[in-house]
Amino acid sequence: MSIEHGEPEPAIRDGGTDAVELVIEGKARPVGSVTVARLLPSPRRRLIGPFVFVDHMGPVDLAPGVGFDVRPHPHIGLSTVTHFLEGDNVHRDSLGTIATNRPGDVNVMTAGRGVVHSERATPELRERGGVMHGIQIWLALPDAHEDDAPSFAHHPAATLPAIAPAPGVRGTVLAGSAFGQTSPICHPSEPLLVQLELDAGASVAVPDAPERGLFVISGEAAIGAHVIGVDHLAVLTSGVPATLRATQPTRLMIIGGPPVGERILDWNFVASSRERLERARDAWKAEDHAKFPLIPTDHDERIPYPELPK
Repeated sequence: MSIEHGEPEPAIRDGGTDAVELVIEGKARPVGSVTVARLLPSPRRRLIGPFVFVDHMGPVDLAPGVGFDVRPHPHIGLSTVTHFLEGDNVHRDSLGTIATNRPGDVNVMTAGRGVVHSERATPELRERGGVMHGIQIWLALPDAHEDDAPSFAHHPAATLPAIAPAPGVRGTVLAGSAFGQTSPICHPSEPLLVQLELDAGASVAVPDAPERGLFVISGEAAIGAHVIGVDHLAVLTSGVPATLRATQPTRLMIIGGPPVGERILDWNFVASSRERLERARDAWKAEDHAKFPLIPTDHDERIPYPELPK
């Protein structure tokens, strides 16, 4: 996923001093052929643990021939985590990777010192049309890993541990450890990422992490007196136990992990210093293929760096 300068930030409603610190409302906006609700970053909360960017894409019903395409673009200092609930796409990157991401799978691409990738609809989805619905996440890399070599890992749905932590509650541990299960996804930022589906009236304790939040994909959940609706992100108070209850059939994501420190975002670049961002920006604008190699199978177009109006 690629972001642009000047996009409106989500509004925020304070949540008090109990288990919910604040609630962020992600406002939907079109990104190409897909509607996206951006939950992080926001004006008053830039990160939750290593989670520096969270987009809820769709659901949107694409007509035959439309597809969903993100042209080649660069990243540094982060890992992209892509998880589709419906629909699929093809990931290509400057490492030579070609991977089809299907519902339930998780793709993890670590940019480190620099990578270029694209996301395209599969030929089948483009031809027949269908629903596109997914989650795009950026994990900030710890200081010691910002200059790691780029890498890519595809994790099929069948390799990710299923959980049923309470009556009427089921889900998957996508990253980290929760409810007695551990994901095979290893990442230096130690993220926690859990998808849950709850029947109406079901409840479950939110697993612990140094920083935590949860966002609702469909339905509605309550934590104490706080009601969290679709495309709302509840930031949980550190060290305070939290139990969530579904007021209707609900699908949600729990995110969290240890803080990575201050991070600066500029377009698709994440870094601990302004100098790193400036070097990456200048290299992309100069088409420096030593810093940002071409994608072997997708190099006829690119997303230019978005210059701000003067």
